[in-house]
Amino acid sequence: MKKYILALDEGTTSARAILFDKSSSIVSMAQHEIPQIYPRAGWVEQDPMDIYANQYAALTECIAKSGISAGEIAAVGITNQRETVIIWDKNTGNPVYNAIVWQCRRTADECEALEAAGHGEYVRRTTGLRIDPYFSGTKIKWILDNVEGARDRAKRGELLAGTVDTWLIWKLTGGKVFVTDRTNASRTMLCNIHTGEWDRTLLEMLDIPRGMLPEIRSSSEIYGSFECMGAQLTIAGIAGDQQSALFGQTCFEAGEAKNTYGTGCFLLAHTGERAVESKHGLLTTVAASEKGRPIEYALEGSVFVGGAVMRWLRDELKIIHEAADSEYFARKVQDSAGVYVVPAFSGLGAPVWDMRAKGSIFGLTAGTGNKHIIRAALESIAYQTEDVVAAMNADVERLGGAASAISVLKVDGGASANDLLMQMQSDFSALTVEISSNPEATAQGAAFLAGLAVGFFADRAELKSLVSVKKHFEPRMSAKERAARLDGWHRAVAACRAFSERME
Repeated sequence: MKKYILALDEGTTSARAILFDKSSSIVSMAQHEIPQIYPRAGWVEQDPMDIYANQYAALTECIAKSGISAGEIAAVGITNQRETVIIWDKNTGNPVYNAIVWQCRRTADECEALEAAGHGEYVRRTTGLRIDPYFSGTKIKWILDNVEGARDRAKRGELLAGTVDTWLIWKLTGGKVFVTDRTNASRTMLCNIHTGEWDRTLLEMLDIPRGMLPEIRSSSEIYGSFECMGAQLTIAGIAGDQQSALFGQTCFEAGEAKNTYGTGCFLLAHTGERAVESKHGLLTTVAASEKGRPIEYALEGSVFVGGAVMRWLRDELKIIHEAADSEYFARKVQDSAGVYVVPAFSGLGAPVWDMRAKGSIFGLTAGTGNKHIIRAALESIAYQTEDVVAAMNADVERLGGAASAISVLKVDGGASANDLLMQMQSDFSALTVEISSNPEATAQGAAFLAGLAVGFFADRAELKSLVSVKKHFEPRMSAKERAARLDGWHRAVAACRAFSERME
């Protein structure tokens, strides 16, 4: 009897495996850290073999800890850090270079050149994205251009390229399955999100051979299987982590939105079967959906540095011992005393998209202490998210009632356990913040997608019944104070950008 679904959640800093039962309760979990590599300022890499080895270790440990037989697992769903790209030899399986991580900014000059050449409008209309080092396309081009012999080998059909989902599935199946899903493909800057296929014009623009890219499939269908612990496990769900979280939060209708507080913050609002073109700095992306359904879409705002600002306080400033300490110390002061932290460590994402911005702190006085900086850093996460919420609501208003403004924000991710941050979010955005009873929305989405494909779950209505609200936050801040706080934040962001521009 198949009683369980296994989700593999390969994130930016760790690889996890989570086993869910029929009620979507967590039965077992395992996690292994993935080292980051920083060859130069602004460059971020990972060893592809570390990614696979740690994910496989988490997989087997999760099953072993649970005490169940692997044969009781109905299907496996995979969710992954998006935009991170790997190129490997199709015969040996050896990577030709480290994985270039989504945070890496090494292709900023290439992106500026593409924009200057007039390609921005075509990229936006075709992919829903803007030209930015964030996305996979220029990362692939960089490897082909900079690894000796790589471009010639790619043209001879010797190399394969893919996002992390593709790499994991290829490795798990011993090279038998070479696929990705629409959500991951939509983040490469190479996919036509209206047709769900690789775009020839974009491939030619970046000189990337079509043959090195995987087949694009839906997010919920049977892709293949692999042997593990004496059983054949069926891979039946794939989604990029943010679309997986949207599905896991059961945001299936236009206007339903979620925000994931992880290394970065990623706010997605479902727009149904309509690819809404943002006029306020957001991205149009593909939402996860099952085989046989039309392509579904979402608006997305990406904040590059969310929870990562807490790691900065811990590892670089050394003013907290662990991320959870931020709430304790931030509550020791009434407010940030006018201090604003703009954590532009990897540039600024939506809605301003300034790849050259540098992190900054404003409003320091002789009375500023560690606790004020900690609180300001925490506030920066909520401020950045509010900028995305405001942009989405502006786009919705422009549509003239075709969708609904965000009134409820479903949240997940590690920092959603910080009650002070969640109250800040509710106050700064003037909306209800809801925390799910299951904090693992990203893994849950992958499990839902895999379960639907094999009949473990009946339909979306059943999935809705499995998700409940654990806690919610309502706005307490006056409109006057909210406006003043946001004005200070926006002046700090403007000053940060002006300073960074002068530094170029």
